[in-house]
Amino acid sequence: MNTRTQLVKKCVCLAAILTMVALAGLSTFAGGQKDNDKKKQKQAKVLEMKDKALADLYKGKPEAAAEIKNAPGYAVFDNNGIHLLLLATSRGNGVVMPDNGPPFFMKMKTIGAGPGLGVKDYRVIFVFKNAAAMQKFKNGGWESTAEADAAAKSKNSGGAASTSGSSVDDVRIYTITKKGVALQATLGGTKFSKDGDLN
Repeated sequence: MNTRTQLVKKCVCLAAILTMVALAGLSTFAGGQKDNDKKKQKQAKVLEMKDKALADLYKGKPEAAAEIKNAPGYAVFDNNGIHLLLLATSRGNGVVMPDNGPPFFMKMKTIGAGPGLGVKDYRVIFVFKNAAAMQKFKNGGWESTAEADAAAKSKNSGGAASTSGSSVDDVRIYTITKKGVALQATLGGTKFSKDGDLN
């Protein structure tokens, strides 16, 4: 085998290796791009939920608009779960919206006791009275045994969502129910944590 033939074979082999490396790189890039697109879609869904929750809050409590506008930040969560016999579990997604920073995405999980059988589906809005309260919440240090009761009007009585509000420490809490649902929103036993997938 002459030198020229060996050189051609080496070039072909090298070209094949480079092609495989390039294809692997493209595959990794495409996979990363797909994950990034999925992340953006989930973020958009949470932000859309936030906008709808605020719109419903302002309908029921117009004065809350000024309160949120003047606050250092606020958070909005949706929560759904099931009361089955004596055990109630629920999960939700949410976002903290500082007045001078990017959205901070979070998760919530509640495990508690509750009588009866029913489906829970509601949204909770936290209005922070100071930046320290907001930072503590973001760090997962916020705990409460406060309860906010809310009952949504049925379609026969107007079909409007109902809101209730309460204050705990440096946080104002609003609970919004969806129409046709009556529930007791128990915030005690709820764990708030950073959503590592969406931040």
